Amino acid sequence: MEGRYVTISLNKREVINLCEVEVYAPVQEEENVALGKRSTQSSTDHGGVASRGNDGNPDPVYGNGSCFHTAWEMKPWWRVDLYARHNISSVVVTNRQAGWQSINGAEIRIGNYLKDNGNSNPLCAQIPGIPAGKTVTYHCHGMEGRYVTISINKNINIHLCEVEIYAPVAHEDVDECAENTCGTYSECYNTPGSYYCICLDGYIASSGLTWEDGVTVCTSSEEILASLNPPEGQSREMFFLCELNKDLVNNPDIVLPEKAVTNALSTIISITENISPDKAKEDQVKTANMVLRISEGLVSALVEPKSQENNTESRKTVKTPTMEINVVSLKGNMTGMSALVAKGNMMTINLAAVAKNNNGSAFAVLMSVSGVEKLLSPSFFESENVTEIYSDIITATLPKTKHRELPEPVNFTVFHKKKFQAGLVTCVYWKEQGEETHWSVDGCTASFSNESLTVCSCTHLSTFALLLQTEEQEEDSSLLEAVNLFCMSVGLAFLALAILTFLLCTWNPKINNTARLHLSICLFLGHLLFLVGVSRTENAVACAVIAGMLHFLFLSSFVWMLLETLQLFMLVRSLSKVQVIQKEGLRALYLLLIGYGAPLVVVGVSAAVYSDGYGSKGACWLQNEKNFRWSFIGPVAAILALNLVSFCVVIWSLLPTLANMKSDVSQSRDTRLIIFKIVAQFLILGCTWILGFFQRTSMLKYLFVILNSQQGTFIFIVHCLLNKEVREEYRRWLSCLCRTEGPSGGRHKENNMKHSGVSAS
Repeated sequence: MEGRYVTISLNKREVINLCEVEVYAPVQEEENVALGKRSTQSSTDHGGVASRGNDGNPDPVYGNGSCFHTAWEMKPWWRVDLYARHNISSVVVTNRQAGWQSINGAEIRIGNYLKDNGNSNPLCAQIPGIPAGKTVTYHCHGMEGRYVTISINKNINIHLCEVEIYAPVAHEDVDECAENTCGTYSECYNTPGSYYCICLDGYIASSGLTWEDGVTVCTSSEEILASLNPPEGQSREMFFLCELNKDLVNNPDIVLPEKAVTNALSTIISITENISPDKAKEDQVKTANMVLRISEGLVSALVEPKSQENNTESRKTVKTPTMEINVVSLKGNMTGMSALVAKGNMMTINLAAVAKNNNGSAFAVLMSVSGVEKLLSPSFFESENVTEIYSDIITATLPKTKHRELPEPVNFTVFHKKKFQAGLVTCVYWKEQGEETHWSVDGCTASFSNESLTVCSCTHLSTFALLLQTEEQEEDSSLLEAVNLFCMSVGLAFLALAILTFLLCTWNPKINNTARLHLSICLFLGHLLFLVGVSRTENAVACAVIAGMLHFLFLSSFVWMLLETLQLFMLVRSLSKVQVIQKEGLRALYLLLIGYGAPLVVVGVSAAVYSDGYGSKGACWLQNEKNFRWSFIGPVAAILALNLVSFCVVIWSLLPTLANMKSDVSQSRDTRLIIFKIVAQFLILGCTWILGFFQRTSMLKYLFVILNSQQGTFIFIVHCLLNKEVREEYRRWLSCLCRTEGPSGGRHKENNMKHSGVSAS
């Protein structure tokens, strides 16, 4: 018989005198149905997450990590989801040792609805007060409910150390899914003592991540989006993503079934496909960042921190046709590396070391979801080359782990999506930095690569991919190569003639040819090495050496150009008449120290900072990773700017001289020749390199190849053929080839040595 009251009576006028009445009934076994279940709270302060309230640890000392803590706010609350309806007999509450008065006046409510965060459910008991560090039991007499909420209706915070909820143990499992419990467009999954509902593919729970019995229905994504009222300027899709992300942020300890996670991921990917690809770059970045945050939050919901035994490593793999998620959880004193695999790509991480910094437990997730690559375009990587996504995009994270510092780099073995192509394979990660969000190489390097895979070593976790960088192939590339070969050969020939001229000719002692000679030598060696060695990429070490030598030789060329300009500046700064030009400028030793010392310092520092920047699979030149090419572009830009300033000063200094020489035709002609050489030198030796920064069209490429390769031709024409003394030397050489040198030849040389006046060199 069932009953609460037992009565003994006599149906007559008499007295009853008994010594004891014992009433026996079967003892009903009870259990703490809240232990390890999903809990949440209005806010979190001082690191007191909601899950501490039902973790089985009633330690009243807050510093031991056993108590939850909300912020100081109006009407704070804490709530636990029991996953199913229970007839709750009692709620046992353990108060904190310090600050124990804050719980005074709180209410315990039990019910099946989340309206007003559960504060509208029936009242079980009011807490007048609990002594410091003590435990008090509140009887609820079998109240039915799925959600238990503790709240207080005033401006304060709540911090308790344990909430235990006792209900009878169900010895026979009731199949709640036998009836249409979840409604249409959904699937019901029965579990021991509980059940859960999942919307079908393409449908979304109207209540978000949590399912409310009798309230939640499954609705198509189109209907959900149509019902939203986003703020002005925000799309419905973005508003939906923001609300979903807010739901995850407010429920950091949420645990969801695998099917719920994969459905949610599929939904957000399909929703983002409706976002216009013509949106501004900053809008695309915001969408990508939001999708990645939601993805990390959803895979975090697969982790159940309280369900694992000590000194074990457990694994969970979730697969669908469009995604694969691998979860590894480690608890206890473990050693060794942990490997996670998603779509064949592998992450190797020292999770045991991470666990040591997190009270012996840590969790790692590796995920790959198809469709994300449409959001994370390779155009977000800064490169002069053509870039493409060369692998699956993978996301690695440490969910529900407080201290996420990595004791050592993590290795990712990532397979190429296409057959190997010539180009630079780069390990990149998605760096979220406001509007400057982009693919970045910071902290990631390719430690190994072959035709099928690349191993990336990274000092942090994020979303990763491989990018393939290739030079843009023009249809007329073969013609451009032929033009380059011919022009550089011509330029090298004239450079060789100029070098021989500077070395063998008898020059006016007032003329200092040191800068011109070494400029020609550096250009000759640089162009020759570029012609025969820039494509020798078979041997990585040799390629790096060639790249370093090219870096040094071309930088030296620019430094010698600057020194030549400075020589001209010093020559004309005090010029008043052409006849009074004296030999001025730096001594040869100083010129050599500057001309070769400065480039050597730049190359040495560059190699010390990033030695891997020399040479690549595409060419033996400087890589663009970490903006390494600026070790060449920066000094070149500075020298060009100095040359421009010096050029303007020299021209300005010569204008008064020209004005004073109008009557002297010979002197005026010589001075104009000097100006012509200065202008030509600045334009040919300096400005042609500027074309190298603008290689966007075929015409600019041809101009750069033709003009830059003819620097030797220019030097020979201007400083040799246009020099009267050199022409006389050439005539003497030619005459010597035709006949034996006679007295006239000797007299010619003598006259040449005695030549006075200004050489227009």
